[in-house]
Amino acid sequence: MTISVGDTLPEVNLQRLGEAGPEQVSVADLTKGRKVVIFAVPGAYTPTCHSAHVPSFIRTKDAFAAKGVDEVICVSVNDPFVMKAWGETTGAANAGINMLADGTGAFTAALNMAFDAPPAGLMARSKRYALLAENGVVKVLHLEESPGACEISGGEALLAAI
Repeated sequence: MTISVGDTLPEVNLQRLGEAGPEQVSVADLTKGRKVVIFAVPGAYTPTCHSAHVPSFIRTKDAFAAKGVDEVICVSVNDPFVMKAWGETTGAANAGINMLADGTGAFTAALNMAFDAPPAGLMARSKRYALLAENGVVKVLHLEESPGACEISGGEALLAAI
């Protein structure tokens, strides 16, 4: 069943690239006692993700903070090396957005958000969505119907909903 408002985020690990290499990051630890925004994209450097979705959260990062959001996190079924480079390329890292890899797809699968798009070479990728979680519980969820769309899952739309 797909995650929905009122559900608790799964206790799985994501990855980031630290000084000593890839590091595991617990979703439970990221969200415990905190208000976080998580937005997911089908793939780093893919057109809509790169030109629309990430920039929308860079533009709104400070406005989320003003509403009490402790952290904005971008998740993609990519490896931590790609996510680090993508964060640097887009300016997301400088904006303070935490770019995390779901390299095994465990988080995406646990949310029941996986999809395949063989013509684009995308297999077991994440649907495009954005959510607000408080203490690990989903309070707002915006799921796009099409992976190529970035309307209700963009930063401005989620910001308006909280």
